[in-house]
Amino acid sequence: MQHPAILSPDSRAPASEWFVNSRGGLPADRVAIPEPANPVAEPIHNDTLKWDPLLICVAAYILISVGRVHQLFPVLELVHPAAVAGLLGIVLYLTDSHAERRGIHLEVPTTTRLLAFTIWMIMCVPGALVVSNSFTVVFGNFIKTVIMYAVVASAVRGTIDVERLARVYLGSAVLYTVVVMSRFDLGSGNDWRLGHLYYYDANDFATYLVTAMPLGLYFTHTSRRLWGRVLAALALVALTVGFVWSGSRGGFLALAAVVAFVMIRYSAIPLRWRLSTAALVTVVLVGTASDQYWRQMSTIFSDTDYNRTQETGRLKIWSRGLNYMLDNPLFGVGPGNFQAAEGQLSEFADRQQFGVGVRWNAAHNTFVQIGAETGIPGLLLFVALLVSAFAALRRSRHDSTLAGDRTAAPLAPALTASLLGFVVGSIFLSLAYSEMLYTLVALGVGLQKVTAFEADDAVGVA
Repeated sequence: MQHPAILSPDSRAPASEWFVNSRGGLPADRVAIPEPANPVAEPIHNDTLKWDPLLICVAAYILISVGRVHQLFPVLELVHPAAVAGLLGIVLYLTDSHAERRGIHLEVPTTTRLLAFTIWMIMCVPGALVVSNSFTVVFGNFIKTVIMYAVVASAVRGTIDVERLARVYLGSAVLYTVVVMSRFDLGSGNDWRLGHLYYYDANDFATYLVTAMPLGLYFTHTSRRLWGRVLAALALVALTVGFVWSGSRGGFLALAAVVAFVMIRYSAIPLRWRLSTAALVTVVLVGTASDQYWRQMSTIFSDTDYNRTQETGRLKIWSRGLNYMLDNPLFGVGPGNFQAAEGQLSEFADRQQFGVGVRWNAAHNTFVQIGAETGIPGLLLFVALLVSAFAALRRSRHDSTLAGDRTAAPLAPALTASLLGFVVGSIFLSLAYSEMLYTLVALGVGLQKVTAFEADDAVGVA
């Protein structure tokens, strides 16, 4: 068997030529891509892949950037783990010679749209409402996230690497949950739910847990050993309890969307497994939720809820956010400037000159946030990015079926459910530049990359 990124079916054509031909359909005599300097002599198979330094750095990055492990255990801050993991990962990636990790394999629509979105954000900086805010968001944060997207997606060499990083993502969510529940207590009155935690607030926390739950289902079904399945089931229990403690209504809707997707579309896992997992989550949720929790959930569609009636409620904020976008349709108010717009451009901003306090609200909707801060083009690019990420996972499932990959076939819809959970949860949160999103997207693109290799192998052998 020949690896598509290493040797082509026709030994006269360079491997990189055949990769482009096989994915893009161009004839070989019309492609002129130079042969890589350090090709790998033999294909690497999932059963021979081991953890290596680059993959360890990527795992550490997920634990830090998404799981916030350094904030859970402040002693880790002494060694600046985020900077160490990021810089070391970049250096290892740039010096790696594996053919599967070459940058050419990331030339997919998702990457193109992410780069276009990043460039557009940079173009929005000069005309921003507060330039320093935008400069910090773009150059101090987002560009680092985009670079690590490339490192994460490139680091995987086979589906087992994607599975390992998915396990790290799940483990980081469980660790965060356990630490939070051990350090924060629920009380009565307004303290019936969790408040501001480490980095995340309760609503962010709920969305984070929802994105991890489909991975718990995946490992409950696919773990080869009984103890692995038991640990995955216990992880789901812990995530569900933490989810209830969050008391998030947006998170509840995100969970409902994920459950619906799992029941209707996750056919790669037998129905009995999906039903039993849904039953486990339901039993834990019902058994741990308080009366106050259910009263809170019952107000989701209430006409008297503050989100509908007050000027600081979500509907009024979203309406003002749309106005900021329409008033600044090309470049918006600048990345990271939604709250500044609330304090300077809203209809009640003038109250401040009379000594009346004005709340500088967050957007509480990722799409409104993007539209207001980067204009209509930025919003279109962001939506296109999400659509291409879902398409990449759909393509992964198709290619894994073609190649007979029993790991990728159920892993692709699990990551799809995770991304869906994020998208629904983000409708009520300001998570446009969150590492959580771009890590999930990177895992999806990484899976698309390696399943494309396998599919091309299968076609070549046939």
